[in-house]
Amino acid sequence: MRITICAVGRLKSGPEAELVADYLQRFARTGRGRGLGPATVAEVEARASGRAEEARLLAAALPRGAHVVALDERGENMSSEIFAHRLMTLAERGEKDMAFVIGGADGLDPELRERADSLLSFGTMVWPHMLVRVMLAEQLYRAASIVAGTPYHRGG
Repeated sequence: MRITICAVGRLKSGPEAELVADYLQRFARTGRGRGLGPATVAEVEARASGRAEEARLLAAALPRGAHVVALDERGENMSSEIFAHRLMTLAERGEKDMAFVIGGADGLDPELRERADSLLSFGTMVWPHMLVRVMLAEQLYRAASIVAGTPYHRGG
């Protein structure tokens, strides 16, 4: 199952971009044998046009027929194990594409949030949208590691 991270804004060269690239490469390598990956990032730039314009651009970046997960503070907060299980369930169900949507500094447009198949939260704290990409990429790699039974994930 291919993964697309659709996000507002462009990551500049630096530690965040390096971490995202590293974790997505690890995810592709670790998840391949289980039908997970590859993962790519689709960046959109709305240039201060507001959430509705960001939503239009994000919607256009979604792969056709993808299972859509919006990252939102009101979403479900789940363990890494449950996240891994959900990814595998979708892959085993035959989903070809999954897209994670990350809004800009003002969050997601309510219409796009409502359109999503599910909402995912990294907690009730507000996180910088650029850092959320790193956190999501790491959790994708962690999920693939859990499914593959590698020692990276040592939850307890």
